[in-house]
Amino acid sequence: MSQVRGGTRWKRFAVVMVPSVAATAAIGVGLAQGALAASFSVSGQSFKVTASELKGEDFFQYGSLATGTDLKGNKTAHPVAVSSFSHATITNMCQSVVTPDVPFFGSVSLELKAGGKGTPVDATDLYLDVAELEANAEFGQIDIGVAAGDKANKPGIQPGTQANPYGFAQRAKTAKLTDVKQTAWATTAGTFKLSGLSMKLHKGVKECY
Repeated sequence: MSQVRGGTRWKRFAVVMVPSVAATAAIGVGLAQGALAASFSVSGQSFKVTASELKGEDFFQYGSLATGTDLKGNKTAHPVAVSSFSHATITNMCQSVVTPDVPFFGSVSLELKAGGKGTPVDATDLYLDVAELEANAEFGQIDIGVAAGDKANKPGIQPGTQANPYGFAQRAKTAKLTDVKQTAWATTAGTFKLSGLSMKLHKGVKECY
């Protein structure tokens, strides 16, 4: 098992949660070879997520791009580390997104909370397009430097997307993250059960962190 703590920003595109500088360099090469991310056009707004704990099975990660438009409709792309799990539970999850320049209101923030009343959020076939992350991370049976298209990878490259099957990836049987703070462009899942869901709108900027 490995334990790491750290963060990554898209301007210095790196592998999130990788305990190796060499692995960071390798994922950059994978991005340059033309990997693409989410199977839908992402919006012009990233969102922030916090959680006290995320526990996942069949962790798999590879570098990619989240393509879409900005808030003015111009085409754009964002380098991301796609992190996936065949199954994950998330405790004390908070998600926030800020919409700027709303007429008569200025900025408006959407805040969503779930999994904080003894029953965590439960997700299957979960894919996270992450731009920045800070957490404590512990992996079980981790392999760093596997080919993204290796048939042993679970849940594997996201269906409906393009990625270099020979590019850099990493996988682990289990993953446990605590004190999670992340900025992301997209999340997809086969199922996503939000226990104790609370959703609120706030005038102004109110983010999870």
